[in-house]
Amino acid sequence: MKVARLEASRAALIIVDIQEAFRGVIADADAIIARTLILARAATLLGLPIIVSEQYPKGLGKTVTELDEALAGALVLEKTAFSATNAEGFTLDGRDQAIVCGTEAHICVAQSVLDLLATDAEVWLACDAVGSRSADDRALAIQRLALAGAVPSSSESICFELMKDAKNPHFKEIQELIK
Repeated sequence: MKVARLEASRAALIIVDIQEAFRGVIADADAIIARTLILARAATLLGLPIIVSEQYPKGLGKTVTELDEALAGALVLEKTAFSATNAEGFTLDGRDQAIVCGTEAHICVAQSVLDLLATDAEVWLACDAVGSRSADDRALAIQRLALAGAVPSSSESICFELMKDAKNPHFKEIQELIK
């Protein structure tokens, strides 16, 4: 399968269920939150829509507070379905590329990615911003999603691909986020 390069004008960022209840049980939660923050800030600078899903927030809490400021303009959707695409109001807003990060890799992230692929969206998985309670579940999910057609990548690689050139007006700001 041939996949086009990421284009800021075609891409949306989807943040799946990075919620308070998962903080203490997801391996490397702090690193995942930090990488998601980079992606969210870069997406805002580059004009990408941001969609955030929250799995049953009454029981699992809202999105972690570290992301509040970066997600000020995001579309936040509550859901009980595991796939973010099944949340009421979900839309890529005319975009056909999706950058996906979040938890848990083998449940809500996997089902979201598979559903996006089923709509013929091109999907990039920000692997350093994806987590599960179990390292095995995370690794198997990434492998499965890559076999299904998602492009495994890193948050840094995604940011630089979206910018295309060091002449991008947001290059210095995004470079500072990554440092």
